[in-house]
Amino acid sequence: MDVTNNYVEELVKLYTQHMDRDYAEWSENYLRNQFDFLGIRTPIRRKLTKQFFREFGVPTKENLKDIIFILWERSEREYQKAALDTLEKVKKELTPDDMPWLSSLLVKKSWWDTVDVLSPHIMGYLFTAYPELISQYADQWILDEDFWLQRSALLYQLYYKNRTDEKRLFPYILTRADSEEFFVQKAIGWVLREYAKTNPLAVRDFVSFNDLKPLSRREALKNL
Repeated sequence: MDVTNNYVEELVKLYTQHMDRDYAEWSENYLRNQFDFLGIRTPIRRKLTKQFFREFGVPTKENLKDIIFILWERSEREYQKAALDTLEKVKKELTPDDMPWLSSLLVKKSWWDTVDVLSPHIMGYLFTAYPELISQYADQWILDEDFWLQRSALLYQLYYKNRTDEKRLFPYILTRADSEEFFVQKAIGWVLREYAKTNPLAVRDFVSFNDLKPLSRREALKNL
């Protein structure tokens, strides 16, 4: 067995010891029965993953992509969460060369629980470190027909606060303001609500002068 598969199998052994069928069933229902679950509650999973990193280390840069892909292909959702935990741990080592395979994760087994970590935490970090990537990726995502890519484009600035680029954020929103897709409408409202914590006047004005879907408008103004 090669290094990458052996590494993942050790994590599988650890996670399997903490399966909870009742919680797995609840989790599967919560995510509309799209994914299988082991039934490991998030605080326990994070504790186990930290334990695993202490014992086996984080993947080397050489093995990172293969390990992430192996985790992503496993049927139980906890392994995609482990992949996200791993990426968060090593994100400062990521470079523009990693973007093609990282961005592919946005459209594999896509749901809000993975996209909403990948976009603001991983892509958001890389776009700050390497701004030249934004035109190659986010500017294209907002135009793509895949609504998870649209959501990713909207959310990568979610935690930028005073670094938010309104010249990108607001046009992105207007590009998809008429979307009938719930996850796009919700993302518009969420990113505006978050930005309102930094610049409430800008958000209030933007919502006032533009025609947003009721869900987006309601979410954006929730705390104003």
